[in-house]
This record gives sequence, structure tokens and C-alpha cells, in this order.
Amino acid sequence: MFYHREGPTGPLGSLRRQEENRRDHRALLVAGRAHGVLVYRAGAAVGWCQFGPREELPRIERGRKYRALAEELRRPPTWRITCFFVDRPFRRTGVARFALHAALEAIQRHGGGLVEAYPATRESAVATWFGSVGMFEREGFRQVRPFGRSNVLVRREIRATPPLAGDRPRRGSGREGRPGGTRRAAP
Repeated sequence: MFYHREGPTGPLGSLRRQEENRRDHRALLVAGRAHGVLVYRAGAAVGWCQFGPREELPRIERGRKYRALAEELRRPPTWRITCFFVDRPFRRTGVARFALHAALEAIQRHGGGLVEAYPATRESAVATWFGSVGMFEREGFRQVRPFGRSNVLVRREIRATPPLAGDRPRRGSGREGRPGGTRRAAP
């Protein structure tokens, strides 16, 4: 919920904040305003990637680091990839890369556009939240500018997938881990 909110909401570990996050995230899911990819291995969730349209994740834009470089950017992003989490035993096994690829496929099915992300340049930040610059570059992202002391802003244009004849967009229940109700096996 961190990037869905416009500003701070209290201490990260507080029970009140955790309860609010669960309640508010459920409401976003029901409204179709929360996007993410869950990665499963042997039936257990081992990682996730949060992404969404620019308007859905306003906290990035309200930050002073982003505002300082926003004037230099030629156009605003259509989509943002804001964070990853990979359970400790599964780090460095391709889970984050798998989640990133699945998120890009979902963005493509949802109309594509300019995708922006903020991978870390420091190893300590890579494993937990932002992914690595190399992982994004392998998926075709290009570095735009440094983003603070330990991140870089990267961007990539994604073309929309043309719909098949008679195809209608489908919404998953949110439990499948991918928009459209599609599941794929983890690496």
C-alpha cells in the first residue's frame, strides 16, 4: 500500500497501519485498482511484483526526488513498477525476473504504454524491494537518470497486444496472481 498512498500513514510495523493496509488493499482489489503478480513455487507464494497505472501509484510523483527530475522527462509514464518482494530462501533463483516478465505481459494485455521503474544500484536494496538494474536492462529497459543515491529511473515502451477476434477482456478474482486470471508456473 505504500505507493498507493500519497503520504505517510504512521509507523511501518504498527498493528493499526497493517489493518488499514489490508482493508484498503482489499477495497482497491474489489475496485480493480490494484495490480500485481504473485509468484508461486510448489503451491506457496514466494514472491510478488507491484505495478499499476501512474494514477494508481501517486506516491512516486509526490516525492521530492521525482519532482526534481519530472520537468526533464518528456512525457509521464503510463505504468509504474514500484516494488518486488522475494522470500529469502528463493532469492537469486529468478523469482523477481519471472515476476517482472509476467508484469510486463500483463501491461501489454492491458494496453501497453510507457513503463517506468526505479531499480536499486545498491545490493542491500535490490533483494528486498526494487530489483536490480541488470534485471530491468535484460527486459529492454533503458536508464534515464539517477534517482536519489541508490536508485536509477528506467523506462521502456510496451506495445499493446492486439485482441484476438471475439476476445473480451477478463478480470481474474485477484487470487490467480495475474490480471486476466492466467497462471504460469514459477521458475
